[in-house]
This record gives sequence, structure tokens and C-alpha cells, in this order.
Amino acid sequence: MHFGAIFANFKRNNESLLTRVSLRSRIFLSMIFLVLIASVLIAGVTVYQYREQSKDYHENRMERKEEQIRQSIDLAIQKTTYPVTTENLDLIFKNEIYEIAVVQNMNFNIYSLEGELIKSSRPKFANDSISMCLDAEVLNKLEISPNKRYVMENALAGDKYQASFTYIADQKFKPIGILNLPYFEDNSFNDYELKEFLFRLSGVYLLMLLMAISFAFFISKYITRSLETISTMMGKTELSKQNKKIYLDNPGEEIEKLISAYNGMIDELGQSAVKLARSEREQAWREMAKQVAHEIKNPLTPMRLSVQSFERKFDPNDPDIHQKVKEYSNTLIQQIDTMSSIASAFSNFAEMPAQQNETLNVVKIVKLALDIFNEDYIHFIADEEEIIAKLDRTQLIRVVTNLVKNAIQAVPDVESPRVLVTVASEGNMVKLSVADNGHGIEKDNEDKIFEPKFTTKTSGMGLGLGMVKNIVETYKGTIKFTSQLGKGTVFCVKFPKENV
Repeated sequence: MHFGAIFANFKRNNESLLTRVSLRSRIFLSMIFLVLIASVLIAGVTVYQYREQSKDYHENRMERKEEQIRQSIDLAIQKTTYPVTTENLDLIFKNEIYEIAVVQNMNFNIYSLEGELIKSSRPKFANDSISMCLDAEVLNKLEISPNKRYVMENALAGDKYQASFTYIADQKFKPIGILNLPYFEDNSFNDYELKEFLFRLSGVYLLMLLMAISFAFFISKYITRSLETISTMMGKTELSKQNKKIYLDNPGEEIEKLISAYNGMIDELGQSAVKLARSEREQAWREMAKQVAHEIKNPLTPMRLSVQSFERKFDPNDPDIHQKVKEYSNTLIQQIDTMSSIASAFSNFAEMPAQQNETLNVVKIVKLALDIFNEDYIHFIADEEEIIAKLDRTQLIRVVTNLVKNAIQAVPDVESPRVLVTVASEGNMVKLSVADNGHGIEKDNEDKIFEPKFTTKTSGMGLGLGMVKNIVETYKGTIKFTSQLGKGTVFCVKFPKENV
């Protein structure tokens, strides 16, 4: 995984973890974190200040020692009887170099202008190649230095080592040699003092941390106490009951504003609940009226068509006239029974209609429900002549009627319309399918097809399929559909044969 992706994932996890921490814990941890950060910064500044002071001390001490040695060297040059030349520096400082080193408590070396060692104050001086001759870089930097002084910093045996180089001049200020002052920084005392100071400071920090933890605990508890009260009251707030307002003694300014906003919301919520209850009652009546109108309209239309067909085809001389009149009568009576059931349910303001389970032949009832439709492209197929189930006769007819009517409305512009209704037995289930070769259902509408009021037609209220789904689910059945644009739709309903 790329490092950027790892970092982004780590950041998201930390942010997610932080958002899950309570406000009280965040306040507590933030105060402790601030104290720890302050302690670390103070300790860091203390160490830095000690280091800077130590550095300034050694620089000033080396400059003082160098100046004192230079004064002693100048005095020795003034007192000497030898000609003051580079060649005589060994004779001039034959014994004086040791006396100066003892007085100043500092060893030093004298080099020629070419960088060759002439004299050293160390009695047991090791004549190694580095000490015997100065590096050309040192000579060049000393030469180009504005104040004719060069300080070289280095490390030796784990200690900081500095070496200053300056010219030794005669009485006419002409350079005749080079003074080399080695200086080793001894920080043992300063380091000891720093450790002692940090040890004492850590005790103070520990005390401060304990005090900060206690202070942060009580402050976070005090700040979040009012918020917890408000959160508890808000959690108990419900639209369907009378909600209590919040009253706290001496709340802070921000908390008081929050409480005032909550109490104002409770007042508005009470008014909204009254309005909502009134609106819901009105909406319930409107929905009921729409459903009743839709359900009554379903049987009225085929009844009207049946009467018109009967009037058009009536022939008193037809030998089968009595059989046809009986069939027309059964059809009309069936639809009248459906409307009567709807009217009874509406008057009782209950589910419409109530289940009246009876043992019936599903094939016969479905065929009877299809008799009210005059379209010749409606076909019926049953695997068996008799499929027995315990269902409500009226509700089964309503399911068939709504599904077939929906299929008819899907094929008005199809060149060769076809609606196929099939009934089959699948174990302990009755399967009813209604297929059409209409335009199909678009993908965007598939999730909304059973919603009340949803329709893609120019007329109708879109309640039919919603009511069918309610009836099917009341019987613990299922309703599903498959659809392809331009090819058609198949609705499949399954009912249990036995209902408890």
C-alpha cells in the first residue's frame, strides 16, 4: 500500500476514534495534554538555555585566557635581550613559556609563520605529525581572518575541543609567530547542575500534573453536567407526549442559551404536535376516501361494460338466454358484494375488507374474476382443474382484478397485446401469475411500484398495487415481479394454502 494511503487511513482512524470519545473525556485529556506539552517545552527550553550559557562561558573564558597569555608573551618579548625574530622565539621562550603556562594554568604552543612547531608548554609533548605542523587550511583561514584570529572546533576523546590561533608580533607589530591555545571544554559541573535542576523540576512537574488531573476532572465534570442533563432530556423528548422543560440553577451563559433554545423548541414541538395530529387525521380521511373511491371504481367499470354487453347481445329468442342471464347476474352480484364489503369496512374505519377465510377452489374463483373483462387477448391457464385453499373470496378477486387491470393498462399501444393469467400449485403454496407484453417497468421505478399514490399512468390514483401487496402480506404470502423494457412484466403472487 502506498505511504500516502497508509497515512490517510491512519488519520481517518484517529479522527473516527476522536469523534467517539465523549466531550468530558476530550476536555479532560486536552487539559492533561496541555500540561504535558508545557512541561516538555519548559524542560526543553531549560536544557537549551544551559547549553547556550555553557557555550558562552567557554568562549569568554578562552578569550580571557588567550588575552592574558598574549600580554605575558608581549612582556617577555619586551624584556628579552635576543633579537625579536622568528628564529629566536625558541630562545626567548625557553623557560618563560613554562612560567606563563603555570601562572595562567593553561598550556599553549608557539608555531612559526610557516606552521612548524617551535615551542610547547607541555613538558612531555608528543612530537607527532599533527602537532608538529599546522594544517594549510588553518594558515589560510588565519591569514584571511579580519581580526587575524581563527578558532577551530573539534571533538577529541568524546569532549569538545577548541583551538585558537593568533599572530605573535614584535615591537613594531610585525608577525613573527603563531600562538596556539588548545582549550578543552569541561562541562561536568554544568551537566551536574543541569541534572539536579531537572530532577527538582520533574518533582514540580509531577505535582503540577496531579493538580492538573484533579482540576481537569472537576472542570470537565462541571462543564458537561449541564450538557448531560440536556442530553438526557432531549433523549426523552417525543412528539407523541407532553415534554418537560429544563430548569437549572446558575447555568453558564452558553448553557443558558442552549437551555433557552431547547425550551423554545419544546414549545414549538407542542404546537407542531397538535398541528401534525390534526393533519394526520385529515390525511387519513383523505387516503381512506381515495382508497374507497378507487376500490369502488374497479367493480363499477366492468359492471357498466357487462350491462352494455348484455344490452347489446340480448336476444329473447336465444335458447341459452337463461344461462347467459344467470352468468351476468353472478358477475354483477360478485362485484356488488365487493363494493358492499368496502362500504362496511369504511363505515367501521377498519382494514378493508376483513378476512373471511373459507375453503374454495382458487381456479374457479380466478376464472370468475376474469369473466368481467371483455378483452379477447386475456388468456387463462391452470395446471389443475381444482386447487383448494383457505382464502377470502372477495380479497382474492380484488388481487386478480387489480393485477389484470394493471396489465391491461400496460398494453394499450402494443400491436398484438397479450395478458396471460396462470394458476398453479407449488407444494403448500398457490401460485398466481399475471404476465403482459407491455412496455415494462423502468429501473428507476421498480423500488416505488408498490408505494401508495405512485403511478406512471395519466389517470388513476396509484393505489391498486399497494393494496394488493397489503392483502398478500396479510396472508403471509409474497408478491414479486420481473420486467424488461419493451418486452413486458410478470407479477407473481404466492399464497399459503392453509392460514392460521
